[in-house]
Amino acid sequence: MHQPLRYFLLLCILSSCAKPEKTNFYMPAEWEPHDAVWLGWEDEYLTYHPVVFKMIKTLMPHVQVKIGVESDSLLRVAKRIVSEQSIDTTRIKFYVMPGERYWIRDHGAAYLVNSKGELGVADFSWNSYGFPYWLQEKFDNNMDSVKKYFKPDRTKKIGQVDSLMAVAEHATRLTTWVVHEGGAIEVNGKGTLILCEATVFDRNPGKNKEELEPEFKRVLGVENIIWMKKGLADDPKHFFRRIVDNYVGGGTGGHTDEFVRFANPHTIMLAWVDEREKDLNPINKMNYERMSENLKILEAARDQDGAPFTIIKVPLPDLAARKIVARVHLDDWQTSLDVRPRAFKPSEAPQAGDTLLRVPASSYMNYLVTNGVVLLPTYTGTGSSHEKEERVRKIFEEQFPGREIVFIDALPLNWAGGGMHCSTQQQPAVIKH
Repeated sequence: MHQPLRYFLLLCILSSCAKPEKTNFYMPAEWEPHDAVWLGWEDEYLTYHPVVFKMIKTLMPHVQVKIGVESDSLLRVAKRIVSEQSIDTTRIKFYVMPGERYWIRDHGAAYLVNSKGELGVADFSWNSYGFPYWLQEKFDNNMDSVKKYFKPDRTKKIGQVDSLMAVAEHATRLTTWVVHEGGAIEVNGKGTLILCEATVFDRNPGKNKEELEPEFKRVLGVENIIWMKKGLADDPKHFFRRIVDNYVGGGTGGHTDEFVRFANPHTIMLAWVDEREKDLNPINKMNYERMSENLKILEAARDQDGAPFTIIKVPLPDLAARKIVARVHLDDWQTSLDVRPRAFKPSEAPQAGDTLLRVPASSYMNYLVTNGVVLLPTYTGTGSSHEKEERVRKIFEEQFPGREIVFIDALPLNWAGGGMHCSTQQQPAVIKH
């Protein structure tokens, strides 16, 4: 079938054949049983591939792996490249979904279930991480420049991937006007949701909690929301940002899967900088201050039944800053960590030739839990403390007993502002009660 025709048929399904909305769906916690784990595919950034291969090989003994690709031609390429790694592609389910990109958790389906054993999807709106507002900020509200760089057709196409994933699994769609990404959803499966003000208000300017909370509660099936203030300093909004002094980086602007996660319905893990490490560099100091504020919020928070949480501090890896150069031309843009001055806001831009310190969005909190296994990033290869990583291992062994703990070097994803959790999306098992 030709690609345009397939795309047209899928849109027809979405517009005319979707099931009516229901309200008895909810998002299970990530540690509950999964029918599958989805990944996206990216052929543009080849540095991602070694991480993807390790993830697939680790996941396949435990859960069905599904991979979304944008086109038939990319499907053939993905199958060939994956099979060259001695991976049995016949055991992987591939789906062609126009608009699909690598970071499938953020733009893909946030799967739900209900007591009837039906699958649902929370279909949030999508604006490429608030990209239009970032461009307005960058170009000082020069709308001609905004129109030059913002591609609404591409954004719309990406924003339909979650709907296509719903169609693929015959799931009910619960649509909402709220703009949100999957990496910013953290639930305990019992009725409590953690959000971050920095990202929610950025994606939905002019909206307040009173307007937003009913929609989050409706489409995610929660009744209790805890609001964090800010995420990690090394996860700034968009590319590229001068975080502080000569430290630069890029990211989402505060996704919860970088700094705060439920370990069980009553326990929350929070990224942490020890007192003795907070003055080692400006990034540590910023993270210490931000997480200290979030800790106070969590200590005062209550779950859906009015009970307090147990809070566990998970150390952040030692900062992996790398010296780079600001260059006008980047011939090796796919692999280089150097940056172009024009990629910054004018007020934050370096001069050509300036030496900078680029930081990845590195965090042990960007992990994935699925059937029988936890995928954790490792940072000892970049000089982070072996003792610290062993402490992290023990925390995860205690919090997820009976699961294998597998460390994977995901630094190429961190340089791009994400991690393994951002690269995946769990599809919960549907069980009739």
